Amino acid sequence: MSHAPFEYAESLRVGTVDFVSPDEIKVVLDIEAPESVALNAGGPRPFPRVNSYMLIPVDDGYLVGQIEWLTVERSAFPKRRGMQDFGLIDLPYPLRKMSLNPLGTLRKTSKTPEQEQYSFRRGADALPSIGASVYLPTDEQLRSVVESGEKRRVKIGTSPLAGNAEVKVDPDRLFGRHLAVLGNTGSGKSCSVAGLIRWSVEAAREAGGGASPNARFIVLDPNGEYARAFGDSTSTVKARVFKVAPVSSKNEILLQVPLWFWNSAEWCSFTQASAKTKRPLLKRALREVKSGQLGVQEASDEEMRLRLRRYFSSTMISIQRDLRSGAIKTEETKFGYRLKAVYEDLDAKKLIFPGYDLDSIQTAIKNALDSTYNSFADKATGRQVEFYRAFTEAQIAAITDALAAMLEQLGGIVYQDGPDEDVPIPFKGTDLADHLQILAEQEGVSQFLDFLVSRIRTFLSDTRMKSVVGDSGGVTLEGWLRSYVGDEATKDECVTILDLSLVPSEVVHVIAAVVARIVFEALQRYRKQNNAVLPTVLVMEEAHSFVRRYREEAENQDAASVCCQVFERIAREGRKFGLGLVLSSQRPSELSPTVLSQCNTFLLHRISNDRDQELVHRLVPDNLKGLLRELPSLPSQNGILLGWASELPLLVKMNDLPTSQQPRSDDPDFWNVWTGKDAQGRPVTRKADWKPIVTDWQGSSNSG
Repeated sequence: MSHAPFEYAESLRVGTVDFVSPDEIKVVLDIEAPESVALNAGGPRPFPRVNSYMLIPVDDGYLVGQIEWLTVERSAFPKRRGMQDFGLIDLPYPLRKMSLNPLGTLRKTSKTPEQEQYSFRRGADALPSIGASVYLPTDEQLRSVVESGEKRRVKIGTSPLAGNAEVKVDPDRLFGRHLAVLGNTGSGKSCSVAGLIRWSVEAAREAGGGASPNARFIVLDPNGEYARAFGDSTSTVKARVFKVAPVSSKNEILLQVPLWFWNSAEWCSFTQASAKTKRPLLKRALREVKSGQLGVQEASDEEMRLRLRRYFSSTMISIQRDLRSGAIKTEETKFGYRLKAVYEDLDAKKLIFPGYDLDSIQTAIKNALDSTYNSFADKATGRQVEFYRAFTEAQIAAITDALAAMLEQLGGIVYQDGPDEDVPIPFKGTDLADHLQILAEQEGVSQFLDFLVSRIRTFLSDTRMKSVVGDSGGVTLEGWLRSYVGDEATKDECVTILDLSLVPSEVVHVIAAVVARIVFEALQRYRKQNNAVLPTVLVMEEAHSFVRRYREEAENQDAASVCCQVFERIAREGRKFGLGLVLSSQRPSELSPTVLSQCNTFLLHRISNDRDQELVHRLVPDNLKGLLRELPSLPSQNGILLGWASELPLLVKMNDLPTSQQPRSDDPDFWNVWTGKDAQGRPVTRKADWKPIVTDWQGSSNSG
């Protein structure tokens, strides 16, 4: 019986190696190899299909290859083994071939021949030689390939190409280095995201002996889909749901993101404050309302002199900062436009301060701008595009020398008193608008700030947003972090869902940016205080709306750009502070390249758009051309897992989620509503009663 293993191995042989390169191995299939199902060892085994696995003996193990393509070539009938009849004529015969992508090496670890135990490792230590045999893997070998890797803790699905072997992942790898879930509408993205959260929490609870895990998932949900996925009272994974219009019977909580949480960049983007005049005054107003400096009186000559001193001090500090950071060379066009704004500001200040010689500063700025200015005609739009080349340190030194001379005349550089404008210190929105108006009148620029002040007042009077950003809720920063990020009292509720579906479109990007930034900065300070991180996962549904690529050269960034910049910073630095990012999007080509490049794991569902497919091909570092060609035809609930969280690229059928645990992203049931009954014959009624909707829409219910 000692020859049995060799006979069994020979029964799995399907061909020989015909061509070898580091990234491709071509195989000629044997004439005797089956076409669809092989009967090996008495049992049926599906013959290799595209993207399934094959084995080639090398050194002390097997090289694992993934099938990229199968083809038929017409060639002369191959010479038959054994006795040959030279009277026969060899006619052209269809010769089958296939191409393999080498993935890694499989080695046997068991000591006895009776046991099949293997270990798989990415990378090929040795490539086969021409003529080497190619084998079908056994069930145990397939499982060893798919179920490879350490710390396989959370089961997310099975591999249909590997005998339904279990696909498990390590949450440290999955969430620690950011995950992107990409696919068309209806391909199963939302269910995959909800499932990954649920399965991870359930696995952690089981590993902890049934105790609630110290886990934190914060879901930014722009469509209001996820409340159903975690809203079941009998569910083992519970969530806190925050909404603009909560329903108390569903245990929903009012969404609150006070406006004093906002930093200066978010205020500037919302108010559309320009860098020339509005932004410096807005930042000053924020500093002063946070420090309680309100109700400024009529300015004296000394106060006017101090204002000029403050202006030149902030200009000097800003230019020196850009010099140290290298922005004069890396962001030269932005820097050039800032210098141009300073030059134009000085024209106005000459009229207010005729006793000071400001020409020397203007001359230094003009020399720098003239030396670096460039322009060209855009053929597509017909517009003249202006830009600046890199500034030299000598040019900047001339400007700072002129500023230093003026500051010496005024009494030296002065640093701003009071708290930084970006520190979250409570204040009232009406105080900011009032104080900003006073400052505008003092500086003689009311005509420039009227729109900005009016926008703030209109925003504060919006009944839809009063409860969300207003001052009436008595929200504290500590209380907000306890509720939204979680603490010991909320340990049983591992998931926080922020339903943004009713947040007005003009502020939804600001709200998302503020929440993400506050969470990130809180975790930064947590690590500083505790010398350890508090693992937290931030989930962004419909990420293409909030992490959309933007024009970096734009002088005034809108709210969508500022929101994207927050997520770019989290993508770059979040791992160090324990903040993982999960992006779910149906349009990867619209996402920020910076954020996508920081995602180390991808779960790809069906993608049919050409631009999105091209982007995915560029993002994926592995040699996966064959596997990614399946993207347009993947059925729902199936995806391709690749990257840091998976030892090798896998086609995965995700675990089933009951309907009650799925996000509310079902396709509209036109036919059932039209006919008045569902597939089981049960009545379906949808009354078009608009009165309660209009009442809620117009805020009539809150008029009292």
